[in-house]
Amino acid sequence: MFEKKYADFWKEQVRGVSGQRLEMLQRDLTGTKKLLEGVLLPVFGSFEELSLEYELVSLSGTKIYGDVCHPQLRLVFEEDHYVTHAEKITRDRFSFERARARSVAVLGYTYFPYSRDELEKKPEFCQRNLYELIGRIGGVEKSGLYHLPVYERELMRFAILRNKPFQLPVACEWLQLKREACRKIIKNLELKDMLYPLGGGSVRCHEFMITEKGASLLYQRT
Repeated sequence: MFEKKYADFWKEQVRGVSGQRLEMLQRDLTGTKKLLEGVLLPVFGSFEELSLEYELVSLSGTKIYGDVCHPQLRLVFEEDHYVTHAEKITRDRFSFERARARSVAVLGYTYFPYSRDELEKKPEFCQRNLYELIGRIGGVEKSGLYHLPVYERELMRFAILRNKPFQLPVACEWLQLKREACRKIIKNLELKDMLYPLGGGSVRCHEFMITEKGASLLYQRT
């Protein structure tokens, strides 16, 4: 079952991709598969919000790649094999890896590496680590969301975790409010550049999507 899901996921990832990222996707991804099978799929339940060989631009201006990324949660996951990342690594490569990790942090992502040995011998422990991280990210007490009015905060939290467009009836379900009340909340968030409309005309739209500014509130600490 996993092999079929992974094959479909990989095909979707390479569709329309070219250049260096395509080369990265076509290399041996055995370690990445172990990461997906042992930790990420059990925790997230699907590959829907994950991206393989996620491309970022480092502080030096070069392209760097994360084994797997959850863009909306700003998490970069790595599988590190001891032989290739420690035992036989050169000094230059060691320095590059440290600079790469710093770039990921400056860009606002959490770098979350696992060793191959952990993935093979202690997958449940690895899963618990990720659950703990998600739990901390999901807390709003010290995040930028905390300063929003309560209904706006809750709508934004649902929208961040959903990571796809949503319609007004869905927002009503989330907040347990009537359509007109939800419409006003969404309008306020649009004015704050937290949501943007998709489809429809100048008066009504069909769906709403969270903006980059809105998503960043979950990771901003106050």
